[in-house]
Amino acid sequence: MADDRTTSTHYDYLIVGGGSAGCALANRLSADGDRQVLVLEAGRRDAWWDVFVHMPAAFSFPIGNRHYDWGYESEPESAMKGRRIYHARGKLFGGSSSINGMIFQRGNPADYDGWAEEPGLERWSYADCLPYFKRMETCVDGDPALRGREGPLVLERGPAEGPLHDAFFEAAEEAGHRLTDDVNGHQQEGFGRFDRNVRRGLRWGASRAYLRPALGRSNLDVRSHAFVRRILFDERDRSRAIGVEYARKRGVERVYADEVILCGGAINTPQMLQVSGIGPAAMLNDLGIPVVCDLPGVGEHLQDHLEVYVQHACSKPVSMTPNVKRRWRPWIGLQWLFGAGPGMTNHFEAGGFVRSNPSVPYPNLMIHFLPLAILYDGTMVTRDHGYQLHIGPMLSDARGSVRIRSADPSEAPALRFDYLRSEQDRREWVEAIECARDLLSQRAFKEFDGGELSPGPSVSTRSEILDWVAREGETALHPSCTCAMGTGKNAVVDPDSFRVRGTSGLRVVDASVMPKITNANIFAPVMMIAERAADAIFGREALPIAD
Repeated sequence: MADDRTTSTHYDYLIVGGGSAGCALANRLSADGDRQVLVLEAGRRDAWWDVFVHMPAAFSFPIGNRHYDWGYESEPESAMKGRRIYHARGKLFGGSSSINGMIFQRGNPADYDGWAEEPGLERWSYADCLPYFKRMETCVDGDPALRGREGPLVLERGPAEGPLHDAFFEAAEEAGHRLTDDVNGHQQEGFGRFDRNVRRGLRWGASRAYLRPALGRSNLDVRSHAFVRRILFDERDRSRAIGVEYARKRGVERVYADEVILCGGAINTPQMLQVSGIGPAAMLNDLGIPVVCDLPGVGEHLQDHLEVYVQHACSKPVSMTPNVKRRWRPWIGLQWLFGAGPGMTNHFEAGGFVRSNPSVPYPNLMIHFLPLAILYDGTMVTRDHGYQLHIGPMLSDARGSVRIRSADPSEAPALRFDYLRSEQDRREWVEAIECARDLLSQRAFKEFDGGELSPGPSVSTRSEILDWVAREGETALHPSCTCAMGTGKNAVVDPDSFRVRGTSGLRVVDASVMPKITNANIFAPVMMIAERAADAIFGREALPIAD
């Protein structure tokens, strides 16, 4: 990757963060050869030889590894037995799209129609967002009226083959659920094969899809290991951003631009705003930070998805368990180098979206099925064969916060998610476990069922289920909504221009601008937002709504 070029001391666009949204903007904004673009990424390069990034089946290795992962932790969560919930964030170009599970889900159309019901967000309906979803993807499956065919983000549908996947789909129908041929198309609700940002056995994240194809452009500079410390403002107009101050090995440097675009994600973006003087005035004053703009919504309304694993032993030797045992890894890696074998899959090949109860207007539970029993970090709960469901409520009303502890930008902010504290959250969690157990108890699984490993037969009552979720629940790694766009008093970002309210020359484009989390993985919505932001930054009209 071309790095460390310094062809200009002043840029048209300065992108802070080379993660998912930052990579997309780097490509789209530098497509205009007359605009000088700089990307500053605090992490490192995603080297072409790094098997742990590029092999789909190896995605569990970077999580928790300081070379790949910033390794955040929440504050003690009061409803989860005081646990600090580990929160992985990508520490390299591509951001978390370089270490995640490669699951591509748009969310439900009703998510975006719900956004459009809020004041100022009328042009964020699903019909408005659909042209951008189509522009960013290449999906050979699905209805061309709903799916893109020529975008940079290449998707492959999971094969979901074998006895356990067959049993999973059969069990779904036996439990009264529908099947769907495209959860990102005309029918999200039901069970089917999942889209994955994988191409021919390679992770196809934001860096590979967007950043790498643009690196040959003379007007694009990228700098790794560039830790941005604060936003710089004009001395005569304290509301106008003019650049940033950042640290590298050779010391602290400054760089200037007409537009500063924050793409640090739902944790780092509000942190950067707060240390730079944009946020709740009372908090900034308490920390001795001069207030540039009093925006009480910065860092508030943090939303995420919590998930658990419902795991069964498999009584027949038909699971993928042998393929994740240590002694087979060299062989799997060798096969992958030649474009074959189990290293080619991310394992999340099938799943579905269902309602936890009939009163829910659209699916609020997401389920992933895996033909092995394993945790997200690669830990196995049994050495023998097994299978599992990942499940969790997608539309929880839990609301947390991201707040700096001091004026030091290198100190991680305090993260509070408030999981399990609301009655809705607790009710939906009990319903989710009941739904998972019902699915796995169907006749189709009888010949494979070696008994429930987790949570296990000792967990059955409402209080026992909630106690188990509090002990075992993990984040699905979908932080969002901490600089929400809108026009209300707590809105941070203008929904049309992506400008930070009360400022000029400063925009935010990442998961933090979402007004409410979608009912699925958030990588696809973030990329859609970035595509749409590129048009807004150029002053172009939004893509027309399809007939």
